[in-house]
Amino acid sequence: MGAAKHVTAAGGVANMANAPTAKPPEAWEPLFKLARLARRPLETFLKIEAASGIILIVAAAIALGWVNSPWRASYAALWHTPIGIQLGDFTFVRPLEWVVNDGLMAIFFFVVGLEIRREIHHGELSSLQRAALPLAAALGGMLVPAGIYVLIAGAPATASGWGIPMATDIAFAVGILTLLGKRVPPALRVLLLALAVIDDLGAIVVIAIFYSKGLIIAGFGVGAAGIAAIFAMQWIGVRSKLAYVAPAVVAWAGVYAAGVHPTIAGVIVGLITPVRAWLGPEKFINNLRAQVSTLAALPDAELQSHELAHQLHDIDEARREAISPAESLIETLHPWVAYAIMPIFALANAGVSFDGIDLSGAGASAAIGVGLGLSLGKPLGVIAACTLALKLRIAVLPAGLSGRHLLVLGLVAGVGFTMSLFIAQLAFPGAALLADAKLGVLVASAAAGAIALVVGRLLLHPAPPREAAETADEAESSTEK
Repeated sequence: MGAAKHVTAAGGVANMANAPTAKPPEAWEPLFKLARLARRPLETFLKIEAASGIILIVAAAIALGWVNSPWRASYAALWHTPIGIQLGDFTFVRPLEWVVNDGLMAIFFFVVGLEIRREIHHGELSSLQRAALPLAAALGGMLVPAGIYVLIAGAPATASGWGIPMATDIAFAVGILTLLGKRVPPALRVLLLALAVIDDLGAIVVIAIFYSKGLIIAGFGVGAAGIAAIFAMQWIGVRSKLAYVAPAVVAWAGVYAAGVHPTIAGVIVGLITPVRAWLGPEKFINNLRAQVSTLAALPDAELQSHELAHQLHDIDEARREAISPAESLIETLHPWVAYAIMPIFALANAGVSFDGIDLSGAGASAAIGVGLGLSLGKPLGVIAACTLALKLRIAVLPAGLSGRHLLVLGLVAGVGFTMSLFIAQLAFPGAALLADAKLGVLVASAAAGAIALVVGRLLLHPAPPREAAETADEAESSTEK
């Protein structure tokens, strides 16, 4: 639709004589045009689903190159930079790496919690029938990799790393499917998303139960107080999202003090965020029509007064309440998580010094256990669990998918990066085995991604245009139910 036209109520097309100009009134035309030219490629890039995965690859490559360069000391010095606050006798100082892993990643887990809540409410996990296949795939994709790791590295020195190969990195996985283009039907992307959501939920449970030590009851009390405050504000009807930051921070601090990894607080807050809109699309449209009618009836003199500001405030409030708080927060925070928090995490944690790797004894066991758990265990677990669920008629294969698609799904699930590196930090804190485990994650994820691309191009064929459109409509209809 052109910028100089709009559709009238009668259905005709009229010139927008009073439409906003092409640039803000204070902008200087030459610089404004230059800024738009520079911004267009970035806007296009950010719309690509694979963009986050590409940025993660770049961040990981920078970290690997930096930590193995003559400037490796500056890498360690950066992430050990102390950051904190001091108020009187109270001092809270932590290294920058802790701020990233325990602070920024809480936002990442908050968005994960929002997505899980949304999928349970009206997404692929809203009914047992729709959730059966991704649930089976996720369970198989978690249990088999953990089992392979235990078989290879079950010795006491390395046993704690069994949770590392259980997770799938959704950014890389979606990026690989995107690179396969029209070979991937929409139903496969939906299935991958549902699998990843359950996979993340499983990883969260594993972190909370098995990677939390020295629990302190008082901390749980503080965390519960923060959660209770959030519920109380919801019952009162507080709609400002910023107002919930304070009780969320209290919940985070309480969980941290309790000895549980504080990112779990982010998940909990995400799971209790409302997923129902106050107005919804229909009421928003009716509200907007009423406000526009009121504006159209105002004399020109009042349009220049506070009355216009009042009506615009009501319109803006209606716009905010047209979608649920969960949807609004996902829309706002997801780009920050995908293009900022996750790359910073990769930069801080993907720096594996090859000098510190000892591929013998326990180090070799940890690296091989993680590597085979991801690249072999994930595909085997996903495919076997899906096959079993389909044969037992517990689940139904979505329209347009076949065994070939499930094979690609299993291979793509073997790409474990963000969550695997995160669990590695918890499994081997400050240990020499951490570098070996990270190497296993990086090598296995790269191998799984490459194999998935090759197999996908060999086995999957682009659907005819008509069939692709019908499959897309079916997937969209299934998602909206």
